[in-house]
Order: sequence, then C-alpha cells, then structure tokens
Amino acid sequence: MSFSDRSSGRRRTAHAARTALGASALALTLLTTAACGPDNSSADTAATAGAGAAPNIGLPANLEDLKKWKFDDWEKWAKDYALPAAAKGFWTLDKLLKAKPNEPLPPPPAPPAAPPAAPAQPTQAPAQPSQPAQPSQPAKPSQPAQPGQPTAPGAPTAPATTPGKPPAGQPTQPGHPTPPPAPPKPSNTQQPASQAPAPPAQPTQAPAQPSQPPAAPAQPTQAPAQPPAQPAQPADNGNDPLPKTVNAQPVPHPYTKVAVHGKLFADAPGSGAEAAAGLSHYQCSATVVADPAHPGKSNLVWTAGHCIHQGKGGKYFSNISFIPAFNSTGALSGGKQAEEAQYAPLGIWNATQAVTSPQWKAEGGDGGSPATQYDFAIIRVQPGEGGKSLEETVGGAVPVWFNAPREQLSITEYGYPAAPPFDGMELNRCESGRPTRLSYDPARPPMHAIGCTMTGGSSGGGWLAVKDGKPALVSNVSVGQHTGDPKFQAGPYLDDVAAGAYDFISKKG
Repeated sequence: MSFSDRSSGRRRTAHAARTALGASALALTLLTTAACGPDNSSADTAATAGAGAAPNIGLPANLEDLKKWKFDDWEKWAKDYALPAAAKGFWTLDKLLKAKPNEPLPPPPAPPAAPPAAPAQPTQAPAQPSQPAQPSQPAKPSQPAQPGQPTAPGAPTAPATTPGKPPAGQPTQPGHPTPPPAPPKPSNTQQPASQAPAPPAQPTQAPAQPSQPPAAPAQPTQAPAQPPAQPAQPADNGNDPLPKTVNAQPVPHPYTKVAVHGKLFADAPGSGAEAAAGLSHYQCSATVVADPAHPGKSNLVWTAGHCIHQGKGGKYFSNISFIPAFNSTGALSGGKQAEEAQYAPLGIWNATQAVTSPQWKAEGGDGGSPATQYDFAIIRVQPGEGGKSLEETVGGAVPVWFNAPREQLSITEYGYPAAPPFDGMELNRCESGRPTRLSYDPARPPMHAIGCTMTGGSSGGGWLAVKDGKPALVSNVSVGQHTGDPKFQAGPYLDDVAAGAYDFISKKG
C-alpha cells in the first residue's frame, strides 16, 4: 500500500527492503515449506527459526503448487479472514470527505538500458602496399580479376550500426532498446576501400625465366572474415512498450446502469498522533462480483490487496465499508453537502470477511515489488435489511474471468480517482483497449497495463472486458504512473491463484 502522505523514511525503508530481495532471494527465503500446501503458521505471527532467518509464512515451495491449493489449504492460510464489521453510522460524511486517496503502487523501475552494440569490426585487413618490381626480374603477368570481384576502385564500407529508434509517437523505454540492425554479412571477395585498381596487362611482357624459382603465391589481402556483431537483446522480462495515455472520462449521472462500481473506505492500522488526528481514513474503488456459491445473491466485492491489507508483516485494515454507486446523482459534486441517502442511495455495506493473495500478504509493501503481480483482494459484506444481498440491491454483479487470453481483451477501467486533478466525487472510466504486459518478476504472470489518467483513489477499481457478449472482471488497479508521458495503470493477471482465493471466500459465506 502506497500512501501519498506517509513519511519518506518509511518509503525508504520499504524500498531498501524491496531492493534487497530479488525474485530468486524471495523464492529461497520466503517460500520455506514443502510443496504440499501451507503449514500451520501465520504470516502475522510466525516466529523466526533463528537470528536472521526468514519467518515460516506458510507458502508452498513454488507458484505451481500454490495454484493447486484446495479449500483446506486456503483455510489454513487465511486464518484471519473474518473481520469485525464497522459500527453502524461509523462512516459519517465528514470522515468520508477526509479519507485520503489510497495511491496505486509505483511501477517497477526500468532495468539499465542495454549498451549499444560495439561498432562492427572490419572484415578486411588493411591493403598491403604494392611492392616495386625487382629490376632483375621481368614483370609478372597481371592476374585476371577473380570471379565476382568488383573492378571499381573500392567497395563501399558498411555503415556503422546505431540503436534503433522507436516509432513516431512511441516513448523510448529504458531498458527496452530496439535491437540495432545486424551488420551485413562479410564477403571474402570484397576489395578493401583503399585498394587501387589492377594495372592493365603489359602485352610486351617477357615470359618468366626458367632458371628463376617460381614466385611465391600471392598473399591474400583480406583477413579471415570476422563473425558479425551480435545485436543487443531487448531486456523484455515480461515487459512490452508502455501503452499510450488514455484520458479518463466522467460517467454521466446517475450511475444506476453501473451501480456495481463504488467506493471502498477503510482505516489503516496505526497508532499515536496520526490515528488520533483521524488521518488513518483511506479510500479506494471496488466492484461487485458474482458469487458462484450464491448465484444471484452475491455479497462479494473485488478490490486491490493494498486497499485492505498492509502486506508483509502487516494486518488487515479495519472498518472496511463499500458504497455502491457513490454520489450517483451528483449530490456531493462541486463541493456540495448532502444527506447519506443522497450520496449513498444503495446503502453503506460493511465487510465481515476478506482474503487477499498469499503473495501480497507475505511480500507486499509500500513500494512496487513482485507481490504487486498478485495485488488483489475479495471482501464479503453483511447482507442488507431483511437479508437482501448486495447483488439484489444494486441490480447485478459481474463474473470474474480467470486466465483470460490477453489477445482477446479490450479493457474499460472504472474508478473514483481522488488525487488531483480529481476530487473523488465522480465515477470515471478509461476505454483503454488491448492491454500490454508489465512485470517485476518474469517468473510470475505479467500484469496488464493500460493507458489511463486516473490517479490515487482509483486503486482497486474494476477492469472489465467482454466475454460471451457480457462484461466480466479481468483485473483491478494496482500500479499507476500519473506524471510524465505516458500515464498508465497496471493490474494483476488473474490466474489460478486468484481463482483459488475467489473460490475460498465464496464457499466461506
């Protein structure tokens, strides 16, 4: 979770810890159990095995084993999925308006740019100076030109290669240089540029004297061909060129047709002056998703992991509440005041259960890291009055599309951006089209990346794509770059790990 108002010292600490733990180190020091499911330890309370040892956090030995977790495995892992609900009336308008936007995490740092390819080595030795004829020797007959050998004064030398330039309008990606063109294949028949043309044959030349020893064979004027310079390899590692900026557009009021989208409010764990001053209130975005175990009566909401849990060594947030179709009629727009029935026409729904990915809970933090590639969460809210479900109240829920083929996706993002130039009062969308890939760790599924100008507060917002003619959720906002160009956001690829968490929380209801 990256909060804009946290101290720089905490950011530096998180950044230093993240830098020290590469993907391979994480695999060796964090994934400490056998490949058969989690053990009985807790990520929040596990003891270390000795000085400097990593806690036994209950993750399997590799990602493929984690994808195979059954319900009982998730039960062992998610011991603290049950949450105390916020007290009725806890979220007053004053608290809602003071809630700080929960910032999307920073994108991964680009690897150092690959050095340009070394200039191609000449494939020919310098021309040897011609030797003057010995006065006692008759001139040798001129040698005919070799087949295919140019008769021009010299063959042009190949131009030096330069790193390729990106297409017009495409930003240059640090660490992703376009491979320079390969140098032309050397030819053994090519003349050096400095070699003079052969002199014309002399018709009056005397035959060679038999008493003289035969002339030594002519020495070749070319060195053996050198192998062509290898082009620089792009530092891909699961990364494509960044998507182009797409401007967010406000959704017209009222939000009745898109009431599955809303705002999520929560209190971050804290103590001391910050909590006493009421500075622990945060806001995100979220989406109502279908519940396979309770079709038509879902109380499940999808958001980002960093919107409800601190990550490594941390805890779940408290007072987690969801407001679908927040400010649907625009009652709070333009700095206006309104009653709860106006800005929360479909009610305030308090969370009672939550689950996030094992990777986020074990490895996540303030800054971007490989855990961000699993930065998602699902919460369950209390039913409404008379047992009416959230899905019945808002008029629908979207299914979740796991392992969605990337080439089939055209994504529309929804969210409530609250950091400037937005104020958090309006639902926005970015019709961003096909996503590109963004990755911290190539061993994990690359994230989806889309162009979008939404800012903090949009974290957790749902990304929808069409499946079988209907919208389905394929990701959520996790990472964001809101300065410079391009402006973009990224979200986790929802694979079998996400499907396992979803199945677990569905069956727990």
